[in-house]
This record gives sequence, C-alpha cells and structure tokens, in this order.
Amino acid sequence: MDKKIISGIQQIGIGVSNVKEAWDYYRTQFGFDLKIFEEAAEAALMLPYTQNEVRSRHAILAYNIRGGGGLEIWQYTGRTPQAIGFEIKMGDLGIFANKMRSPDVDRSYEAFKSSKQNLLGEVQRDPLGRKSFWMKDPYGNVIQVVEDSYELKATKHHMGGSLGCAIGVKNIEDSIKVYKDILEYDEVSFDESASFDDIQMNGGDAKVRRVILRHSKPRAGFLSPIFGPSEIELYELEAHDGKEIFEGRDWGDLGYIHLCYDIRGMQELKAECESKGFPFTVESNPDFDMGEAAGQFSYIDAPESTLVEFVETHKIPMIKAIGWNLNLAKRDPKKPMPGWFFAALNMMRTKN
Repeated sequence: MDKKIISGIQQIGIGVSNVKEAWDYYRTQFGFDLKIFEEAAEAALMLPYTQNEVRSRHAILAYNIRGGGGLEIWQYTGRTPQAIGFEIKMGDLGIFANKMRSPDVDRSYEAFKSSKQNLLGEVQRDPLGRKSFWMKDPYGNVIQVVEDSYELKATKHHMGGSLGCAIGVKNIEDSIKVYKDILEYDEVSFDESASFDDIQMNGGDAKVRRVILRHSKPRAGFLSPIFGPSEIELYELEAHDGKEIFEGRDWGDLGYIHLCYDIRGMQELKAECESKGFPFTVESNPDFDMGEAAGQFSYIDAPESTLVEFVETHKIPMIKAIGWNLNLAKRDPKKPMPGWFFAALNMMRTKN
C-alpha cells in the first residue's frame, strides 16, 4: 500500500468508574447497543501515559447502528480512576465535548428532557445553521447533540453515533497540522472569532476562535459506512490558554481519554506522522490480541495534548457462539464491506 486510508472515527474513549453502568446508560439513552467487544486485560503498552506502570482495565466497544463513531467505555480495575479537579470550561485543552448526531434534534431534546437528563440549554442553531443543544451525561461529560441526517441502518432510537469532537487548543495553526494534514479534514467549513450564543456549557460566553473542519471526500475502507462522515471543531480562547484537561492525571482516568481512527496502512501512516513531526508514542505489534477482536494500534500526541489513536482492524467477532471471526487481511482495503455484513451487525445488537 502506497498511502494510508482513514475510514473514519472508530471510537471516542471515555474513562468511567463503572463500565457496565456507563454502557447501560449509553445503550438506552443514545442507542449504543451494538457491542463489538468486551475485554478485561492489562494496558501494558500505554506506559508513557500511565506513569510507567502497567494498568488493568475493563473495556467495552459499542456502536449505534444508525451510523457514527463508536464509544470505547473504559474502566480502570487495578486503581481508582481519578476525577478532574475543576469544572471543564469551553476551550480547555483536549477533548471537552463529544458531538453526537441526531436526525431529529427536537425529538432528541424532548426525549432527553422526558428522561430527566442534564440539559444545558434550549435547542439553538450552530454556525452552520444546524439545530443543536448541549447536555451532560451522569458522569459530567459534555455532549453536543447536532442535527445530522447520515444513516446506515434505520432504528427506532432517536440518536445516531458520534459526529466528532470539540477540542480546545492553544494555537489552531499548530493543531490543524494533525487534523487537516494527517487526518485529512481538508474542508474548513467555518472559521470565525466571536462569542457564540449557541455554546451552552461552562465558559461558553468567552470570546474564542472557532473552526469547524470536515472532509470533502467520502471516507474509504472496510468499515467506513458505519462510521459515516465526521468533523472536528477546534476552539482557541482569545484571552488566555485553557487548562489542560488531563494534566496530572493518567490516560484512562475519568473523562474523554482519546480520539480513535480506523485506518489501513499503519507503516505508511507511521512514516507520514514522523515526517510531519508527530512520531508514534505507542505502537503495538501487527497482530495485537484485543480479546474478541484483533489488529494493530498506535498513538500520537496532538499539540494541545489530545491523544489520537489509530487502529488497523484485522479481525472482527461475528458469531461468538460458534467462534466465527471475520478476517479482513485478504480484502481490498479501499472497498467497504458488503450489505450483508452490516445486516449481520444489526442482528448482533443487544435488545432491551
């Protein structure tokens, strides 16, 4: 392969104190009822981000079959995960909000209101004219629900998967080298400095440079249909730098721990990242066992301290009872999986 392929946002990692409780919440409230794997193991390769100590953890990777990035819900089991020591504000450094897609924002707002979720304001219009509102999950994580019509499979649930992230940065020109130049968000859909009425979280009235990045071409690759299109929103505070969200804490502690992309061509990507000044800080062997799945993963540090993960998926569990795992090694890496595959995933969803 002469060039890497980015198929989309595979998942956003969330550090929690009770993995099964958190999955139950996201399954019922947000429709993340497709569990790809559940595994308890040691995160032995993450030593640069865990004080050079091997940490035990329990993780669940789940998707909303309507389409969008998934969630890796992640709990330390060998130590008590540490909470942040302050209330996160808009523009603090790193991932401060998950952008979740909804085909009907008014319906989603009323559903969350009915289930007594922590809504931070009324339905507004974002800078691109889309309906949106902000809320917090029970663990204090900020979520922006954004109008988006992408759909892989129709469901009865009112929500889709993740559309992307809101990320606080020190300097947009520095951070954009990762999100635009490496992750191929080549379309600047919005770039203005102001105070924005639609930002409903703590510190949302501050003056900020706000940039929305999207990709002009559809993503390619095996699993691109389930991920769908995505976007990254960068925020640079005008008056000062935000606080670093994970300063003094470990990867895996409470909050949004990383942004993960499904890719093909790990070695090509490695060479590109090194040439652009963002070398891999963690790299697994080519056939890393992830319990019910397998593949290879790596990490880089974005300038504002966001951990960006890359995963090259080699094996996907399909029918656990008979040990059927789908091997992707011999498939055309640019070609999406056929319709039967996504129909099979749809049948694997956990029923309430």
